[in-house]
Amino acid sequence: MLSEKLTLTLPEPRPMITAGAGEVLLVTNADLRESANVECWPVQNKFEAKLEEAVSGRLGYRIKRAHLYKGDKGHGFISSQREGSDLFASIDPAAPVIVLLTAWQYSHHLAPSLARHRGPVLLLANFDGTWPGLVGMLCMAGTLTSLGKPYSRLWSSAFDDDFFFRGLESWLKTGEIKHDVSYLHPVDASHPAAATPAWAIGRKVGEYILQNKEIIGLFDSFCMGMMNGVFPQKALVDIGMPLESLSQSALLVEMAKVPQSLREECLAWYEAKGMKFQFGSDPARELTRDQVLEQCAMLIAMARFTQRFGLSAVGVQYQQGLAQSCAASDFAEGAIGSTDRFPIPDEAGNIIRPGKPIPCVNEVDMGTAIPQTMLWRLLDSLGLPAETTLHDIRWGSEFEGSFYWDFEISGSVPFEFIKGGIAGATGYRQPAMYFPKGGSTIAGQGKAGCLIWARAHYEGTQVFLHIGTGRAVELPAAEFERRRRATTYEWPLLNCILDGVGRDDLMAGHQSNHITIAYVEEDKLPDVLRAFVAQALTQNIKVLVGGDAAGLL
Repeated sequence: MLSEKLTLTLPEPRPMITAGAGEVLLVTNADLRESANVECWPVQNKFEAKLEEAVSGRLGYRIKRAHLYKGDKGHGFISSQREGSDLFASIDPAAPVIVLLTAWQYSHHLAPSLARHRGPVLLLANFDGTWPGLVGMLCMAGTLTSLGKPYSRLWSSAFDDDFFFRGLESWLKTGEIKHDVSYLHPVDASHPAAATPAWAIGRKVGEYILQNKEIIGLFDSFCMGMMNGVFPQKALVDIGMPLESLSQSALLVEMAKVPQSLREECLAWYEAKGMKFQFGSDPARELTRDQVLEQCAMLIAMARFTQRFGLSAVGVQYQQGLAQSCAASDFAEGAIGSTDRFPIPDEAGNIIRPGKPIPCVNEVDMGTAIPQTMLWRLLDSLGLPAETTLHDIRWGSEFEGSFYWDFEISGSVPFEFIKGGIAGATGYRQPAMYFPKGGSTIAGQGKAGCLIWARAHYEGTQVFLHIGTGRAVELPAAEFERRRRATTYEWPLLNCILDGVGRDDLMAGHQSNHITIAYVEEDKLPDVLRAFVAQALTQNIKVLVGGDAAGLL
């Protein structure tokens, strides 16, 4: 027989890591970039001690670290998918596991293993703006949702409040935490608003998209381990928004074709408009003109690809790959998403999409590409300002009795979203810890105004869309400065309130580290909301409306 002629040799299994009675295994995940892991380790170490004190000192359980501190690396994080896979291959599949997250983390390091883990899983984050575990936790949560893996989530500023202890005790005893997510209201075509003229408008826009397609062009995908940002092709096709998959190597080639004179003209245009670049002379630590000129070449190249492929939206992966090759993509992404934009010529000298923003998908996150592109098409069709962006749900805190979110992204905001526009923007060098080739940000205070927020995720191949409303505010200078220094100073910061959606509501129910926003004038907000919901339903998307927006609908 054939089987008698075969010899099977596999690596010896590692010793099994088990949890004894009253024990819980601790795993911690972070960045692929070791420079970031070393920088973030002291915060992680502090919160591990806090967790140990809470579990052992107050709740009578024991924490058992499933992997060792790596002395040669200077941290104790999991920092690759291989490392995470090898670890979980040795973990008892029934053991309870706490994944403690205090920094940005690449979800794919652990998610494939967590998806097959039978024991209860708790995603635990520190609610802090410095190295934001809350952002990493929301990313991992959205990823596990997309993989169909049950899990629990918990967050706390200092691991010492009643909310934290109640949630932790519940998970230790029952293996789950039940959060109230009743702020999310399912909406379908039977809603009373379906009889309004605005609903009919949204339905027509959705039908247009299904018929004509909004093609999303992304230069590579899977940025920074965000499995939640990579949608199945069928999910995109079903909603009329297929992917045009582009290569970042082709972007570099196109950038090289942009002559120096056109790069200089582009930079001079933004300087004449009043943007302030904080130039220095040391490219390793300071922003230089050459870095921004390279970003101008990227802006021009991106626009030319958009025209060449008939794209509705465009995005650049950047991390990893381009990060080692050229200046950061963020200035180009924010600028291309602006209506007030350098007139970009194609090869024949014709200006590309004059007077219209080109939606830009920062970090090639398809879950924000969907609402960004949908809102752009809807708002543009209505003759309204059509700029959109995404933000990290970076942090938030109270000021004078109200909780204000700090939404922040590394540079992909349209200038129209900055207080003062281009003249209100400052270009800082991207932090060297993440961006070895530098490049300018588009920093500034987010302008005040009413907004629509949204986020898409998928379950199986079904697309879901959370939709709500909010209000961006301009906080006093001292308070705004405090928040900038508590997060990443070089990045644009938007402070806002989400209508009827509190801090713990969003943390309990949101399926991503990202959120999409678009400004809408207050008197037009109800009609735009109704049209957007109708548009989404027409595009075969399941809709959940958040907080007070359900009443406004």
